[in-house]
Amino acid sequence: MYRIFLVEDDFSLASELQKQLERSGYQTRVVSDFRAVHKEVREYDPHLILMDIMLPYQNGYYWTAEIRKSSSVPVVFLSSASDGMNIVMAVNMGGDDFIPKPVEPMVLCAKVQAVLRRSYELNGGTATVDFCGAVLNLNDSTVTLGEEKTELTKNELRILSTLLENRGKIVSRDALMLRLWNDDCYVEENTLTVNVTRLRHKLESLGLQDIIITKPGRGYLIS
Repeated sequence: MYRIFLVEDDFSLASELQKQLERSGYQTRVVSDFRAVHKEVREYDPHLILMDIMLPYQNGYYWTAEIRKSSSVPVVFLSSASDGMNIVMAVNMGGDDFIPKPVEPMVLCAKVQAVLRRSYELNGGTATVDFCGAVLNLNDSTVTLGEEKTELTKNELRILSTLLENRGKIVSRDALMLRLWNDDCYVEENTLTVNVTRLRHKLESLGLQDIIITKPGRGYLIS
């Protein structure tokens, strides 16, 4: 059973969401101390975190940054501030998705299911992929070049592995969206752009320059 950790200071909403998630078969815990969110996350060891942005003491961006120092657990932001800038900032801060408030319970469960599916139900097969002198490890979501290593988020891993599966071919944005989010139609399209940009930066930090090529109006290509 997947464990969901809910960080939400509207206790009425938190209770409603917890009931909905538990009816859908997820073990769910609501944060009890907003000054020790990271501590409770470590103790509960969830498979996914639902994180409100506006919280007492520290906001959701702060706690996600703290969690990201030691964990790549998927984080889905909840917020009534659903403008484009907040969505992009949420992804840049390490979020895997964004759900605007007011939250529709069925949308919430569809989002949670989609994120868990792409995070934990990776296809079987070869555990490592060699490319451009580097090694992509599908088991621990890392890319290694020589002595240097960088860790990928689940979205970044899916993007890179999809492009590598189609080396030498252009992969359309629609195809990548389908691979990443399947039937989850509530994802903002610019989330893909942000994830590709972040993946590029990580590869460049290893010395892998111009690995992912953008073909305007067509998609992306591994050089």
